[in-house]
Amino acid sequence: MGNICRSPTAHAVMQHKVNERGLAEQIIIDSAGTHAYHVGEKSDPRSRAKAAAMGIDMEMVRARKIAINDHDEFDYILAMDAENLELIQYYAPENAKAKVSLFLEFANQAQLTQERVVPDPYYGGNEGFNHVFSLVDQGCDALIEHILHTHNA
Repeated sequence: MGNICRSPTAHAVMQHKVNERGLAEQIIIDSAGTHAYHVGEKSDPRSRAKAAAMGIDMEMVRARKIAINDHDEFDYILAMDAENLELIQYYAPENAKAKVSLFLEFANQAQLTQERVVPDPYYGGNEGFNHVFSLVDQGCDALIEHILHTHNA
């Protein structure tokens, strides 16, 4: 919602994986929140610490609120949970609603996880952040494979 933990983690992990695979020219990543709580701020320190421990830099990610032109600029608009999915779908232009889905949809299809949403890590302490990172890692792998298969990137 505020774009300081789950989606920035996904942003940084996805960017790292895309860069490693030499796909940065074909796959553009950004993250945004459904609320303007933390616009301009860095990600949660626990998210940054977990990413840094995995060799992933999150320092470039800053919170922002989703914008209407995001629906034109991106092929996928992915929500971390049902509440954010509902908000994004509600405000999406009619011609962009098909782009909106849950982030873990692709990991579900690839049978990497049965979880449908990335939970808010704040209620799970350090283990919550570890769990989010694991789900995001699986989701990014599945999304990259989906993009490569679907778009021949």
